[in-house]
Amino acid sequence: MLWYGPPTLFEEVRSALSGESLNGQLNRLVSELVRRGLTLEQARNEFEKQFILASLRSHDGNFSRSAKFLGVHRNTLRNKITTLGMSASEYAEARGIKKRRGARAVRP
Repeated sequence: MLWYGPPTLFEEVRSALSGESLNGQLNRLVSELVRRGLTLEQARNEFEKQFILASLRSHDGNFSRSAKFLGVHRNTLRNKITTLGMSASEYAEARGIKKRRGARAVRP
């Protein structure tokens, strides 16, 4: 993977965690987030965003299947995406939607 510019927190932590057990990775990740001054709410929101995006990617962007996997209703998932302030472009990528030039964005 080519990377130009400073590594993101995610990239730094991911490279530091390779080869550890899941519990060890989680402990190091939490310690790093605390060291960087993230609040519990910020960390929880970021985790939820990443978890939702990963679920959407693994279910080919299908909201209904992702919601079922996450154990919530489809409308609850949509509301959570709105509450977390996720932009359409953030989850559209996970859904495989490419906006055509001049076309209106379609709300899922």
